[in-house]
Amino acid sequence: HGNATRARHLSAVRSFFRWLARHHGITNAQVRLLATPTVRRPAPRALSVEHARAAAEDIGAMSDAAAQQARDVALFTLLYGSGLRIAEALALNVGDVPGADAPLRVVGKGAKERLVPVLPAAREAIATWLRLHPRPTPEAPLFLGVRGGRLDPAVAQRTLRDFRRLAGLPEHATPHALRHSFATHLLAGGADLRAIQELLGHASLSTTQRYTAVDTARLVEVWRATHPRG
Repeated sequence: HGNATRARHLSAVRSFFRWLARHHGITNAQVRLLATPTVRRPAPRALSVEHARAAAEDIGAMSDAAAQQARDVALFTLLYGSGLRIAEALALNVGDVPGADAPLRVVGKGAKERLVPVLPAAREAIATWLRLHPRPTPEAPLFLGVRGGRLDPAVAQRTLRDFRRLAGLPEHATPHALRHSFATHLLAGGADLRAIQELLGHASLSTTQRYTAVDTARLVEVWRATHPRG
């Protein structure tokens, strides 16, 4: 078994002995001496460029309403094009949309602000959505739900889940996978890890370095698919 499985089993044993101590006065000091196995976080799973672009550009197919189509395309194009977390994107207000060529100011984890570029495709998608936005005042949420409040992340996640099934995208095609794809595709294009760290808002470079494992895995896949055998 892997460390994750061992850690779960050990947690269950500890819980059982806590229950015994509380209800029957039975204690086992040895349990406290057992070290929890180190569980390595899995490397992020990125989408191919084609799948990431499909998720961003074609997500509007999930709705018959022009406004909802424009909203979803703007949201998912921004997630992929700027590497935002879903919570960061949904926290934006209309007044946060930057002017021409200006970066987007994002408030990330720990209330830390960072500036991220907005690609022309994302600017166009946001502009299209704002023309259909029911109340594009500066203090209004940029991405609205059907009832007029801020769009719920669960709704956005469900929209992409339904789309990936319709379009035949892999099961790991999620809003967060678009963020992973943003970083992985930048790295594959030669971007510096420090620059990617700043764009993603990672506090530690070690978090960003997980993407090197993703890129190496992708290169191995390409090598296996194209290298002549025999």
